[in-house]
Amino acid sequence: MASTNPKFVRIDKDDCVLLVVDLQIGLFQVVRDYQPDEYKNNIFAHAALGKVFNLPTILTTSAENGPNGPLPREILEMHPNAPLIKRQGEVNAWDNADFRAAVKATGKKQIIMAGIVTDVCTCFLALSLIQEGYTVFANAEASGASSRRIADEANDRMRAAGVTVLSMFAVACDLMRDWRNTPGSLELMPFFDKYFSAYGILARGHAAAVEDGVIQPGEST
Repeated sequence: MASTNPKFVRIDKDDCVLLVVDLQIGLFQVVRDYQPDEYKNNIFAHAALGKVFNLPTILTTSAENGPNGPLPREILEMHPNAPLIKRQGEVNAWDNADFRAAVKATGKKQIIMAGIVTDVCTCFLALSLIQEGYTVFANAEASGASSRRIADEANDRMRAAGVTVLSMFAVACDLMRDWRNTPGSLELMPFFDKYFSAYGILARGHAAAVEDGVIQPGEST
């Protein structure tokens, strides 16, 4: 059953925090709803949103000394000063007092999040945050599951509870709002070129046409 609240809630870049939840190199191995190269790109794009929009960012891992492993070094290097909550046993990050304190300390009311796996790390935390009164946006592309069916069911569960499940491109565009803003075209074009190749190549093609384009016979018709 879908949420009974149809209101379109916008992401406010001045009132949101980015959560990187258990995007660990061991858990990466269980993701089957995306190809490995695609999913690697997706999790780095999620983490990079915090840099592009200067969002407060919180990192957390689950029992990283075991098979779950640490966060990729690229994410740690993106956010060297971000809180990194290394949970020793709690499956749901909200059950960890240090993590709860870090989220509350930001003073933000909106949450952008993604985790491995979608049905546990993302879903459990998202539902807990909804209960706490936060507005939650789950980046579906950076949340990986062991199958597409499991991902779909977890996303349905979150939507029914009021979580907005959306793509990375949708998150970025709602944060930006207007290409003329800052961050805007100047900052987002390189971001999309690196993490959303379909739009990046489109922009490259447009630039090439403007700089040295010639309309070929029959093209304009």
